[in-house]
Amino acid sequence: MRRFHTDGVARDRPWWDPVSGMPDNSIPPQVPAADQTLRILSFLARQRGPVAASTIATTLGIPRSSTYHLLAALEAHGFVIHLPTERRWGLGTAAFELAGGYSRQQPLARLGRPLIAALADRAGESAHLAVMTGRDVLYIVEERAPRRPALVTDVGVRLPAHLTATGRAMLAALPREQVRALYPDASAFADRTGRGPSRPSELRDVLREVRTRGWAIEDGEVTLGLRSVGVAVRDHAGWPAAAIALTWPVDDARDEAALGGLISEAAAELERRIGRA
Repeated sequence: MRRFHTDGVARDRPWWDPVSGMPDNSIPPQVPAADQTLRILSFLARQRGPVAASTIATTLGIPRSSTYHLLAALEAHGFVIHLPTERRWGLGTAAFELAGGYSRQQPLARLGRPLIAALADRAGESAHLAVMTGRDVLYIVEERAPRRPALVTDVGVRLPAHLTATGRAMLAALPREQVRALYPDASAFADRTGRGPSRPSELRDVLREVRTRGWAIEDGEVTLGLRSVGVAVRDHAGWPAAAIALTWPVDDARDEAALGGLISEAAAELERRIGRA
C-alpha cells in the first residue's frame, strides 16, 4: 500500500527500516507531536537535573509554544514534573515506571544475577538488586546466604524507597529537585517499624550522609533486627539505574565499610556491563 507523507511524496516503504527495526530518519515523521514528545523525554533523561523549557525548545529546535503545550500534557500524565520556584522541568515518576519496566524485562536482572550471587558468596550475607519505581523500590534479584534468615526482599516485592538501603542509595544519586518532587511533604512517607525519615528535612539529612559516606545504611526501618548497606548502580548518563545491597542480622557485628567496598565493586562491574564504562 502506498503511503503519502507530510511532504506530499508517496512512498511504498514504511517509516522504519525493515532490516534494523529502527526509525528511518530520512523519512519525515507522520506524527510530529509524538516525535517531539519522545525527543523531549530523551533530552530530559540525558540531563543531570531539571532544565528550563526555553533550553529544551532551543536545543531541540521545537517552537516554544509547542514545548510548553507538550510539557503540560506530559506533566498531566506524570512523565515530567514542573518545579515552579526554579522554573525548570524534570522527569516524573511515570518516566521512572517506564525505566523500571524495561529493567524488569531482563537486562538488569540477567546481567546482575551472577554478580549478586558472587557478592553473597564473598560477603557471606544475603544480597539483592532493586530498581526504583515511583517512591518504591522493586526487587528483581535476591540471593540468600546459607544459614541466614529469610528476608522480605523477595523478587517482585515493593518497599518504600526512603526506608531501604537500595532506595536511599538511588535517591541520593538523583538531583535534589527530583527528590523534593517525589517527597513534597510528610504525606509521602510510608512507615513500617516506626523508624526512618518521616518528613522531607529528615530525608535530606539521610541522603546527605549517603553522599558523604558513599553508601546507604538501613537499620531496622524495614525489618527490626536486620541491617543493610546499599550502593547505587548508575547508567551511562549518571542516573541511578538500580542499587545493590547486603543484609545481615544486627546481632552479628560486621564492618560496614568493608561491606560497602564489596558492594561498590559489584556495582561498578554492573555499571560496566550495562554500558557505563
